[in-house]
Parts: sequence; C-alpha cells; structure tokens
Amino acid sequence: MKNMTINEFANSVASNDPVPGGGSVAAVCGTLSAALSEMVANLTIGKKKYAEYENEMTDIKEKALALKNKLIEYIEKDSIAYNKVMEAYKLPKENDYEKDIRKQAIEDSSKLAATVPFEVAVTSYEILPLAEAVVKRGNSNAITDGLVAAMLARTAVLSAILNVRINLSSIDDKEFVNKYREKSDELEANTCAYEKKILENSPF
Repeated sequence: MKNMTINEFANSVASNDPVPGGGSVAAVCGTLSAALSEMVANLTIGKKKYAEYENEMTDIKEKALALKNKLIEYIEKDSIAYNKVMEAYKLPKENDYEKDIRKQAIEDSSKLAATVPFEVAVTSYEILPLAEAVVKRGNSNAITDGLVAAMLARTAVLSAILNVRINLSSIDDKEFVNKYREKSDELEANTCAYEKKILENSPF
C-alpha cells in the first residue's frame, strides 16, 4: 500500500472492500503529521535567523523521519491484521471442535487487530512534541504547517484508538480488554490536552 499513488489508495479505501479502512487511514494521518514536522524542521535548518535552534531542528528532522517511516509500514500492517479477523470468522463451525478452533482464531486475530492500531496511536502521539517544537521555534513562515502536523497527529491517535476499541469488543480476555481500554482512554485524554495546548499557544 505504501507504494500506491494517493489516487489509488483513496479509490481502494472507497471500494466495497473493508480494507484498507479507518486503521490504515489513521496511519496515513500519522505519516503526514510526521512528514509536516520534518518539513518545518528542514525549512529551519541552515537559516541564520534560527541558528540557535540548528541542533534541535536537526534532531527533530531525524526523529520525524523515523516516525514517518514507521507509520508508513503500519498502513499495510493494519489491513493485514484486520484481514486475519475476517479469515477467522470464515472458519467452519460444523462441530464443537471446529467451533473451538474458530473461537480461538477470532480471539487471537482480534487481539492483533487491537494492538496494531494501538501502536499506531502511541507512535502518532510521539509526533506531538516535534510539532510543538517546530511551531514554537521553527521557521515562522511554516508555523501553520506545524499546527496542521499537530492536528493530524491528534486525528491519527484518536482514529487509531477507535479501531482499538471496536476490536476489544470481540475479545473475551477481560484482563487484555481492560488493559488496552485504560491505556487508550489515557492516551486519548493526553492527546487532546496536548493538541489544545499547542493550538492555544500559537499566534493563529
């Protein structure tokens, strides 16, 4: 999927195939958020006006690049995980043995389908400090790009968390469900607060 054109990916999302869906789109949002943060850093590096922030922007550039590359891989990983869920539901259930096999396959695949978007959410959250830094100390001509990066990071986190929650509803392991539900709730609250702080402290 990472090698698709934007048009190809959009058409694939729009089709009647459930994948790629919201989870992959969340990863795309995170990827673009990291890319914008990297862009603002690049527009700052080498400018005399921002010489005192040269090292910081270089560090941000490298971190944003790493996050961008990581999230690009999650675009397809999320679809693969959800495909496994669909395959599990298609397993035969003619007798008790088959039912047990099918039930366990649904449980295992649903756990994978919950953990992958959670990783997308966690990774996307890591972009927020980078976006905040480029908004505050990056090239002033690109402040709005940094703000868009922050908003996209929030969208990526919250979108991914929605995919975590819907898959938790298919899991019987209560300890697993409670763990990821609590982590998701905390991450959502932290993300919304962080984005709000960045936007409120901007000149726009």
